Parts: sequence; structure tokens; C-alpha cells
Amino acid sequence: MTTVLIVDDEQDMRNLIQMMLKNSNFETFTAASGLEAYDIIVREQIDLVLLDVMMPHEDGFTVCQSIRAMSNVPVIFLTARDSNEDKVKGLTLGGDDYMIKPFTIEELLARIQAVLRRSGTNLIDTQPKHIVMGSIKLEEVSRKVFVHDKSIPLTLKEFELLQLFMKNAGTVYTREQLLERIWDLDYVGGTRTVDTHIKTLRLKLGKEAAVHIQTVWGIGYRFDEST
Repeated sequence: MTTVLIVDDEQDMRNLIQMMLKNSNFETFTAASGLEAYDIIVREQIDLVLLDVMMPHEDGFTVCQSIRAMSNVPVIFLTARDSNEDKVKGLTLGGDDYMIKPFTIEELLARIQAVLRRSGTNLIDTQPKHIVMGSIKLEEVSRKVFVHDKSIPLTLKEFELLQLFMKNAGTVYTREQLLERIWDLDYVGGTRTVDTHIKTLRLKLGKEAAVHIQTVWGIGYRFDEST
């Protein structure tokens, strides 16, 4: 199993990335600082490091330099800073890729696979067989959804909405973005169709499970696993 070390001083971000990767069959370790990361790299077999740039005490650039002094493990920088200077600095110091927050699970998995492929690391099948969050279990291959092991019949669009939300938990999608992702770009039904499908999806999931699909007023919707 491919092992990824997530280094970020923000616990919520560590937890979110860890959840994404575990659902895609990765083994994960987390560290809140460079010191914690060095200890894990020495003790464990780490195949790739996801490294935040903006951390107190030692920033990601400094941590990357220290990692390079002890290991050739691939490093992908994760940051909200998108200046070309930072990208060049990160890659020059030994980083293998540079991702801008926020990102989707699809992009993260694609970048990880590309870096592992370049490094010669054997890849695993990162397509999750199922996703479990709270009382909801979504099986991607069979396209079935269960709440407390009870099968919930969903239409194709309802399933695709739930799948998108669960694979990108915490990401806020506008109605327009959902139309682009789930419906055709030239769909003429307008954004009201999104609201209608969300309402029906919530009803089918039931009161307990439906609370995970949250309305972000004035923007759109998101899936909150912690609710």
C-alpha cells in the first residue's frame, strides 16, 4: 500500500486530506511540523510527502531542504500562495510538484500518481471501492448507496451529486459549478434544477444523513462529514 505523509500545521486540513486519501486506499501519516515529519520519515516507509508551505517556526521550504538532506522521498508542496517565485523556489529546493489550494480529490490523486510514476514508485489502484462517511456508504462500482446498511434508490443525477460531494467533502460548490460537473454545460433547465435534486436527495437519505449536505447561503452546497 502506498504511504503518504501529510505535513500541515492546520488540523482541519490534515484531517481533510487524510480522509480523501484513505478513501482512495492510501496509508497515511500526519505531522503538524517539520520536527514531527522528520521523526516519521526516519521511522516509517514513506512513499510521498504532501507538504504545506505556510507553517510557523519552519516553513515548508525549510522543511523540504531538511527532508532532502535525509531522504529522496517525493515531495508535493500544498499552498495558497500561487506566485511564480514561490513555485520556482519550491521546485528548486527539491520539491517534485506544487499544488494551489483549494483543490479537488481528482486533481490531488492525479498529481500524486504523476509524481510517483516519475519517481519509479509502484502505484496502487487509487479508485476507491466505496466511500463511507457517517451513516452513508456509497459504492462507486455498483453505484449503490446505503444509509445504516439500508439501500437507498437514487437516480443517476442524485448519485452523481452525492458522489461528487462525498469525494470532495468540505468543498463548496456553486449551483453553476454543479450544473457544469453533473449536467451538460449547455443545460437549459437553470440552477433551480440543482436545488430540486438536492431537496430530493436529502429526502431520500433521511433526516440523520441529510444533514451532511449543507447549504452555504449565497453560494451553494457542500458535504460536511463532521456534522
